Amino acid sequence: MERLLNVIMTIGSRRRIDRAKLFSVIPDYAEATSEQAAERMFERDKAAILELGLPLVAERDVLDENTVHYRIDASPSTAVLDLTTEEYTVLLAASRAWDDATAGGAARRVRAKLLSLGHDADPDLLRRTPRGAVESLPVLSPLLDAVVTGRSVRFSYRGTHGAPAQRHVEPWVVGVHDGHWYVYGHDRDRDAPRVFRASRIESFPAGGPAAKAPRPDDIDLADVLERMLDSDDRDSALLQAAPYKALALRDRAVAPLEVEQLRLPELPRPAARRLVLADVRWVELLEPAAWRAEIAEVLEAVAARHEGPAALDALEAAAPRPTPRIRISPQSGDHLSRLISAASFVMSRGEADLAELAEALGVSETQLVDDLQVLFVCGDMGAGWEDLIEAEWEHGTVRVRNAEPLRRALSLSAVEITALLAGLAALEPAAGEAEQVVDSARAKLLAAMSGEAPAEGAPAPPVPRREEIAEAISADERAARTADRAETVLAAVGTALRTEQGSDEGTLTIRYSSTDRSGTSVRRIRPERIESDGARSYLVADCELAGGRRRFRLDRIVEILPAGTPMSRPAPGVDADLSGRVEGEVWLRLEPAGHWIAESFAATQLRDGGGGHGEDGTDGADAGGGATYARLESPVRAPLVDAVLESAGAAEVLSPAALRDTIVTVARAGAARHTPR
Repeated sequence: MERLLNVIMTIGSRRRIDRAKLFSVIPDYAEATSEQAAERMFERDKAAILELGLPLVAERDVLDENTVHYRIDASPSTAVLDLTTEEYTVLLAASRAWDDATAGGAARRVRAKLLSLGHDADPDLLRRTPRGAVESLPVLSPLLDAVVTGRSVRFSYRGTHGAPAQRHVEPWVVGVHDGHWYVYGHDRDRDAPRVFRASRIESFPAGGPAAKAPRPDDIDLADVLERMLDSDDRDSALLQAAPYKALALRDRAVAPLEVEQLRLPELPRPAARRLVLADVRWVELLEPAAWRAEIAEVLEAVAARHEGPAALDALEAAAPRPTPRIRISPQSGDHLSRLISAASFVMSRGEADLAELAEALGVSETQLVDDLQVLFVCGDMGAGWEDLIEAEWEHGTVRVRNAEPLRRALSLSAVEITALLAGLAALEPAAGEAEQVVDSARAKLLAAMSGEAPAEGAPAPPVPRREEIAEAISADERAARTADRAETVLAAVGTALRTEQGSDEGTLTIRYSSTDRSGTSVRRIRPERIESDGARSYLVADCELAGGRRRFRLDRIVEILPAGTPMSRPAPGVDADLSGRVEGEVWLRLEPAGHWIAESFAATQLRDGGGGHGEDGTDGADAGGGATYARLESPVRAPLVDAVLESAGAAEVLSPAALRDTIVTVARAGAARHTPR
């Protein structure tokens, strides 16, 4: 760390320096055991400096070609982002969508590099910008790096059909779909394209040799995943739906909220079945007749499986699955990015508040002080000890002097730009009035990745918003994104967020369609902020009807009503009560096709049944062989019931018994609606 800073300061403090002089003044080079050792050390340092985003240039002397000079280019570069205050603000929000402590690598560096640009965020726009969240995994940086560099990786992967196995993959694209990261590429061991869910990778991906298989052009991750549910049996299903319910299906059918019959676009039978089962509490499939009969059979089988007490012997005998521990080793580049960015930020302002600077960098004040202490022993090694960096932080105010070579913006690598694009995509479903700013920031990121500056005054070029790099919006939200309803809701929420506290204009009257009961409620709310978890967007607001703060899914706000509309709750229904959370723990038995439930509901423990599954996905022993058992802690009741139905028999609730009874009631009601009269 100190050596790298000394090299940067020594080269950057002068117009140029020759290799021999540099090797004589940097202590680690001068004291190396051999000339070859010093050379290897310097080559590693050059790579690290370039990875930081500093334009290190090597030039041969015009009079003596054996002499090499080094300098840090001070000319403007398209790789350094030239942002407006608004664009910087949304990119800052995008960087915060990552849990950099978990993801590490590029996610950790990108926040520091943004700080080095020297911008101030617009506090009002930052407050109104959605708070996004990207699935943050430690395996992502090496996977993204493999895509950029065209190399293969090796990792341990636990698929849905068995124990972890080593895989050797040439990644073509790493992207987000429905809030989860996927890797699509060439599997060397199987000599065929494969899709891997990143959360199921159980070891840190190790770099391998260069990729050999040709990479397809124009890969669409969403299309790849949809083809996994493809079938020759395709049709356009006709549905009967309750008003204001089955919103995802309505958006696919481009159907008004009140109509009771809607027709889906042509879909493969497996995809249509899953969509209908997920909303079967609110819909009835009318045709095709064969599909309708299949829905009745599936629901009857789900009900039969949940009748009576569950068999728990296999659960008790199942072995707990060890939690994968993928360690993130802090890299010198992460630390150095933070050091240079902090120094640059402070020098551009003269001084900075210690607490605010630590928050901006995403570190503790103690860590920031440790960083500043490193600066004391670094500086221009060719000018003597009097040219060391000066840093102070007395009384909570940070000042940095004698470090002009560090006062520069750091350029982003392709992997770091990819991390920001994914963060932008997490914000986009609820961007509202900031949509144009998101678009222009994205265009500049892509231009920086390609090395081409956008034309002055030219409109933002069309870019793949949800393809390959950051497909972070689920199918239902993509449809809702284009609907007038979504635009109207976002515009109204944006206006309310801009108003002053206490103003009547900051209050909205909404019609809300909840997932846990029939009908809709009319509520008067005061919006506070928008949050996004990558797959869903939520409005946090003070609700007058509930008498406190509540979290509303944005796509379930079905209507903005005139001020003064009386508030109301849904009329009591005769359906099963699915409100609230299930108290305590819930145990599930999951077949391979239902493993997604454990991930979607953040299972706190997994157990593996005996036997196993073959590569073809066939079950092992009948009595629990190959199944996965998942424990959920106090899950939300309605979404869990819907997920069990959507799994079409691949999930069974083992406990509590009351939840099993609820599944029977809901499944039987759905089966009855689909049984020929």
